[in-house]
Parts: sequence; C-alpha cells; structure tokens
Amino acid sequence: MSVFALFLPCAAGVEALLADEVAGILGREAAVRPARGGVCAQGDAEAVMRLNLESRLAQRVLVQLAEGDYRTEDDLYALARSVDWTAWIGTRQTIKVEVTAQRSPLRSLNFAALRIKDALCDRMREATGARPDVDTQRPDLRVMLHLTPSHATLYADTSGEPLFKRGWREDKGEAPLKETLAAAMLAAAGWRGAPEAGGALLDPCCGSGTIAIEAAQIACGIAPGLKRRFAFERLRPFASPEARARWASLKAAAQARIHPPRVPVFASDVAFRMVDFARRNAERAGVAQAIEFHGGDALQRPAPPLPAGLAGTLMMNPPYGERIAARGSVGRPGAQAEAASGRPRPPQGARQEETALSEGFFERLAAHWKRHFGGWTAWVLSPDMKLAGRMRLKESRRVPLWNGPIECRLYRFDIVAGSPRLESAEARQRSS
Repeated sequence: MSVFALFLPCAAGVEALLADEVAGILGREAAVRPARGGVCAQGDAEAVMRLNLESRLAQRVLVQLAEGDYRTEDDLYALARSVDWTAWIGTRQTIKVEVTAQRSPLRSLNFAALRIKDALCDRMREATGARPDVDTQRPDLRVMLHLTPSHATLYADTSGEPLFKRGWREDKGEAPLKETLAAAMLAAAGWRGAPEAGGALLDPCCGSGTIAIEAAQIACGIAPGLKRRFAFERLRPFASPEARARWASLKAAAQARIHPPRVPVFASDVAFRMVDFARRNAERAGVAQAIEFHGGDALQRPAPPLPAGLAGTLMMNPPYGERIAARGSVGRPGAQAEAASGRPRPPQGARQEETALSEGFFERLAAHWKRHFGGWTAWVLSPDMKLAGRMRLKESRRVPLWNGPIECRLYRFDIVAGSPRLESAEARQRSS
C-alpha cells in the first residue's frame, strides 16, 4: 500500500495540539511534525481514513501530489502535468481547483487555478481520450494548490466538506463556534471526558451547544466523523475491495467503542430558543442523554451538584463586544427578555453603554463564580487581552487561539471561594 505525505491544516495556535492528536491516532512512526498552519505526517490509505474519522482538530486531511519551485503559471502547468491523475479519478467524475497563497508574485490566483485545471484535463485526455468536468459545489476531487513566494505544492483533499462539519449541526444561532475550535479549547484545557482529566463540564453560555456536544462525544468515546461522508470514499486509491472493507471495519470499531459518559456534562443559555437548538443538535449528535440542559442567566444559575471528589470545569465562549449585553441580566432593561425570545437587538445605539455593560457582566460573572463555583476551573475564550483585569481575577494560564480571523486567548481561572471584594462588587451591581 502506498505511503502518502500528508498535511492537516488547522486553526492558528492549534498546531501543537493537533500534532499530539495525530501522533495518538497514527503512532509516532507516522513522522508527525508541526508546521505553520497545520501538521505534516506520513501514512497509507488506512491512515487517511483513520484521520478523517478520528481527528477533532484538523480542518482537512490533504495528500501531497507534487511540489516544486515556480516563477510563472507555465511552471504550475508543468507541475500539475507531472501527476498521474488517472490514479485518483475517472473521466466521469468531477474536479475543482482551489488556490491559497502567501506573498505569491503571480497577478491572478484564478488564472493559476485555471492552469492547474488545464494541465489535469490535458493529462487525462491524453491517457484516456476524455476529461473530467468541473463541479464547484460538490466535486469528487478537490485539488488544492498552495503557493509561497517561490514554491508550489499540490494536494488532493480527502475530506470533502471541512472536518468541523460533523454532520449533526442543523440548528444554529448567531456566530456559532466551529466544532474544531471547541475541540481545541477542550484539548488545550486538558479536558478528556474522564474523572481524572477535567471532571464534569459546564458551558453556561452554550448557544447552539457546540462545546457541550463536543465534550459529550469525547466523554462517550464517539468518533467525530462517524456521522458524515468523506471525499476519499469516491477516490480511486480508496476504492479497492480491501480498502472498502478496511473502512467498514474502522467505522464498526468506532461504533462498538461508544459507551455511557464517564463524567456529567451540563449546558445552559439565557435564550431558551438556543437551548432548544442545542437539544436538537445533541439528539442528532447522539449525546442527548449525556447532556443536562437548562435555560437561565449565567449570572444567576448555581453550580450543579457533583459527586464527592469529582472536579468541575467551566468552559465558555461568551459573545464578543456588543452582543454581550443580551446574554446576561447585566444588560439594559428588557435585554434578557429579548434574548430569551430570540428577537434581535437594535444594531445601532449606545456603544459606550454596551462596553460598560460588558465590563459589568464579566465582573459580576467572576463574583458569581466566587460565590457558587469555588474549587472549579474556568476556561474563557475571548479576544479581550485585558479580560482578567475586567474580571478582577488573575489567570493561571492563557493560550493563544484564533476564532476565524479573530485573535483570542483561552484564559484559565482557578476559582477560589470567598472574595469579599467581589461579593461587594456584585452587590453594588445588583443595586445599581
């Protein structure tokens, strides 16, 4: 069986976490190496299948087809001509070429993609007398070209839709968190769904349920790709009877290892509409019985009771900026009712007021944690580099992560019960 050079792209800041995950899936013999924006590894067709099925952090699993230096689009054409495309698809199948670049000297990336497509079609026409069609929506083979200032690399995408699309999300709210980022937050926190690795988990601002559902799947041993299809299922290196049998065996083994959750998972949101969304998503994800959902304000709900000796982890991705006031009782009059009903807030208005409300939210949240969550560990994802000061807490760790184009930090706070200063601040906020 052929051994492929693999590249698994991921969000910035996740490379080291992904390298550990890939090594755990494939073993150290896979020559796993972190790189900028992803992880390099080596593996055969079974490794590709296993990574697509099991990786929670990768965006895609790419197989390197060719690489070389370039100066013009003609060099890219020659590079693509060197690939035996008939080993990957037939003439009745479809293709799409996508290009990413870092400081490429080429004037048009669209023209670069066109030259790759021309080379692929010319090579297949010479070999078979026919060429594949282009499908920009659901191609059988997605060819990825990555350009640096002087170097080009061609990949075959074996995933199809990005891996954050687990196959269960249908109901979603405003700015939903990607499943891969939720998994990165859990991995960075060392939460592995076990009593000795994070304990119970609570997301008090759960939105459509991404963090809680990802956590529940980990706690139940559910592979992230078990409910979806992949592009490699339509590609020739994975079409032999032996490869198909191995893929069926991998899925059966993943299904067989599902078990009841080893730790409880809790989720709540001030918007009852979002709680309903989260419940429906959890049902599709196969973890509805593993998560205890509630509606309610993050500033008012007490800590859930836990078995003696079980640690508790708070994990949250609070709304950023002007959305924060709609997520807690610190908001302007009527904000909580609007959030619960799902009615949108006016898009313009008192931005300075909302900034003050946001600061008040976090200060009151910290005071609430001090009163009700002593002994818990809290992890908060935020783009606010001064969040710890706003919460009047000292972080014990901060992990750089990117939420799409937004640079964030995942803050860890070790909650210690009993802070008179924060309790008095909470009392002042309630009376104001």
